[in-house]
Amino acid sequence: MISTIGKLLFIYNPNAGRGVVKNQLSGIVEVFCKAGYEVTICPTFSRGDARDIVVEKSKGFDRIVCCGGDGTLNEVTNGIMALEKKIPCGYIPAGTVNDFAHSFGLPQNMLEAAEVAVNGEVFMSDIGELNGKCFDYVAAFGTLSDVSYETNQNTKNVIGKLAYFLEGAKRLTSMKKYNIRVDADGELIEDEVILGMITNSFSVGGILSMSDEKIVLDDGKLEALFIKAPKNIIEMQAVVSALLSGDAECKHFYYRHVKNVKIVCDEEIGWSLDGEFGGAYTETSIKTYSRIIPFIRKNSIIAKN
Repeated sequence: MISTIGKLLFIYNPNAGRGVVKNQLSGIVEVFCKAGYEVTICPTFSRGDARDIVVEKSKGFDRIVCCGGDGTLNEVTNGIMALEKKIPCGYIPAGTVNDFAHSFGLPQNMLEAAEVAVNGEVFMSDIGELNGKCFDYVAAFGTLSDVSYETNQNTKNVIGKLAYFLEGAKRLTSMKKYNIRVDADGELIEDEVILGMITNSFSVGGILSMSDEKIVLDDGKLEALFIKAPKNIIEMQAVVSALLSGDAECKHFYYRHVKNVKIVCDEEIGWSLDGEFGGAYTETSIKTYSRIIPFIRKNSIIAKN
């Protein structure tokens, strides 16, 4: 007989990744039970459910594991942030992008990820907050922030990274430009930009992958990237090439390691938080919570590739 080591709250999105979790559900729960957990299962049915489940039902549990896309994890994180006692959280990626899983080196195989969720180690991760809403790995606005999601997958498979450039170039004449004023830990920046990202991640959407050894997920700082509006196709090509190569020193970028960022724009900016709509604001305040969420990872080495 397997002895019980604790109670586990399993939250899953049955629609994530085209519903793949439904076929893996029995195997996932078996992994949890073999590890000695008494499991309570809660599916989500609509947006916001995962956060509400954490807030309303997590008392008395020793571990939370969520299965879904990055949006589901974002909801769970916001729920944990509302708790007085932060419960360790494991993640089984089941979405289409899963940037968080990439940064934490989590297996794409769901049963293997379930093993990590119950047998891995606790890593105290930084979390960002934008106007009161938390995000795990990215807050973004602008024209190119959705290029990786909207570029046709067949095109990516055939011509690789060039597909991103073609998609970006196609949008050049219709790109939305934002005149922003930024206070990044006291440094003032004012310019016309097409994209802004505040991240705690090694990659975002397959298009941003900075080759920067200063990126650390528990250092109390986030990475701020603002891309200047390109004036022609040559500058557009330079921007996309720098994004794909991870060149943080590109002259068309403002790239900073920051704890707090304030952004002001004369018009509302629509933000994406971990791939989901996060609101529209003329004034945005972003801050870092250092080492606040106990996520579960495989080991002490976080893969950057």
